[in-house]
Amino acid sequence: MADPLIYLDERAVTRDELLLQARRAATGLASLGVGEGDFVAMLLRNDFAFLEAQQAAAAVGAYSVPINWHGKAEEVRYVLDDAKPKVLIAHADLVEPLRDELPSALQLIVVPTPPEVQQRYSIDPALARPRAGDLAWPDWCAGFEPWSAPARRSRATMIYTSGTTGHPKGVRREPATPEQAQAYVELIGRVYGVRPGIRALIAGPLYHASPNAYGRQALPNADVLVMQSKFEPEETLALIATHRLTHAVMVPTMFVRLLRLPAEVRARYDVSSLEWVTHTGAPCPVEVKKALMDWWGPVVYETYGGTEVGTATLSTPTDWLAHPGSVGVPTPGTRIAFYGEDGRHVPDGEVGEIFMRVPAYADFTYLNHEAKRASVERDGLISCGDVGYLKDGHLYLCDRRSDMVISAGTNIYPAEIEMTLLQCPGVQDCAVFGIPDEEFGESLAAAVQPLPGATLSVEDVRSYLKAHLANYKVPRRIDFHAQLPREDSGKIFKRHLRDPFWKAAGRRI
Repeated sequence: MADPLIYLDERAVTRDELLLQARRAATGLASLGVGEGDFVAMLLRNDFAFLEAQQAAAAVGAYSVPINWHGKAEEVRYVLDDAKPKVLIAHADLVEPLRDELPSALQLIVVPTPPEVQQRYSIDPALARPRAGDLAWPDWCAGFEPWSAPARRSRATMIYTSGTTGHPKGVRREPATPEQAQAYVELIGRVYGVRPGIRALIAGPLYHASPNAYGRQALPNADVLVMQSKFEPEETLALIATHRLTHAVMVPTMFVRLLRLPAEVRARYDVSSLEWVTHTGAPCPVEVKKALMDWWGPVVYETYGGTEVGTATLSTPTDWLAHPGSVGVPTPGTRIAFYGEDGRHVPDGEVGEIFMRVPAYADFTYLNHEAKRASVERDGLISCGDVGYLKDGHLYLCDRRSDMVISAGTNIYPAEIEMTLLQCPGVQDCAVFGIPDEEFGESLAAAVQPLPGATLSVEDVRSYLKAHLANYKVPRRIDFHAQLPREDSGKIFKRHLRDPFWKAAGRRI
C-alpha cells in the first residue's frame, strides 16, 4: 500500500516524512527547554510545518498556541505577552514586522514561507527566507535524532478567543484523562466522519479551532490529506475531483462562494466522491444549505459548539432535512440547559441563553484570566453567549446574548474594535455591531459620533483601524451620527442602531 500523502495545494510529502520531521522537532524543542505544560506559539499559515510543529509540541507535553496571522503586530504581541511561550515558530514574512519587539526570552524558529503562499499573497521572495543566524526550519529539525521518549499526557491546542473585554483569552484545558482522550477521538469521528482511509480536505486556516481539531485527527487516519494555502472556490472543486476527496470541513461563507460559481464551471468538476462535509462556525441560511445539498447530495453535516465547550450538537443531512434550521441534537453525554435574563433556568422549548457541557473535553480556564471563567459558567455548564431553544430534541439558535459578530465563520468582538476606534483622532464615541451580509452571514458596521468641530471621513476612520487591527475587523460600513442613541445610564442603545438592518433582512442571526 502506498504511503499516505499530505498535500499543500498540489505539492505533497508522505505522512511518514512529515511525522519523522515532527519527531526530530520534538527533540529540538526539548533541547530548548520546552516541557510539559509549556507553550509553543505558532505564527504559521497552512503548511506542512504547521502540522509538524503541532505534533512536536504534543510529543513533549506542551501546548501549541496557533496565532491568527491576519493580526497586526500589536495584536500578535499581545498574545505573546499573555501566553509567554518559550518558543515561537513563524513563517519568515510574518515574523519580519515583529523581530525588533519580540521578548528577549523567546526563542524564534523561522520557517521559509512556502512558494504557494508567496504566490497567493504576493509576498516578496526576499521576505520569505530566514535571515542569516536564524534557527531555520527544516534545517534546524534535521540536526536532531527523532523523539523516542514515552508519550506525555495529552494536551489540547490552546486557542485564543476574544471576549467582552476586547482582549483575546487563551482557552487552556487541563491534560485529558485517558478516558477523555478516547471519548474525544470517538466524538471527532462522529461529527467529522474521521475514520481510517478517508481522503480529507482542510479548506480553512488551521489557527481556527474546527479545522485544527479536524486536521489533528485526520492526519493519522487519512490516505490523502489536502490543505489549501488559501480558499479559492473553483480550486476547491478541482482538488475534490483530482484527489477524489471524501471528507471536508468548511464554513457557510465557502458554500456561498461555491454556489456563486457559474453553472458551467460547477459542472466541470466531479464531486461525487464526497461523503461527509461538516460545517461549523456560523449559522448557515436554510436556502444555502438546501442548494448545496441539491448539488453535492445529502453529505452536509452541521455542528454547534465553541472553543470553550467543544462540539455540543450534530445535525446529519437526513436529520436536518426533517428539521431545517436546526443545529442538531446533543452529542453523546452532552448536557444543555437554558437560562433567562434573570439567571433562572427555563424549561426546554422556551428561549434562553444556552449553557453546555461536553464530557469528551477536559475542563478549561482562561489563561491569566481565571476570574472571568466564572462569568461564563452556571451550574457546571458553559455558555458561548448564544440564545436558543429546544424543539423535538433539536437545538435552534435565534440570537446572541453578547455583541459578538460571526463573519465568514470568524468570531469578531466589537468591544475590541470600539476600544481602538475611540482612540482615533476626531472620534467622540462609537458603536460597532453586526449587520446581515449575503456572503459572509454578518459583516461589521460602525456608528461614529465625531467630536464637535471635527472633520472625519469614512476613509479617515478606515485607515486608522487598518493600521491597528486585522483587516477583517475593519467595519465594511461606517456611518456618522450627530448623537448616538443612549439609555438613561448613558450606555449606547446599540439595539436601536442594529435592529433596522436585521428587520429588513427578515432574520435576527
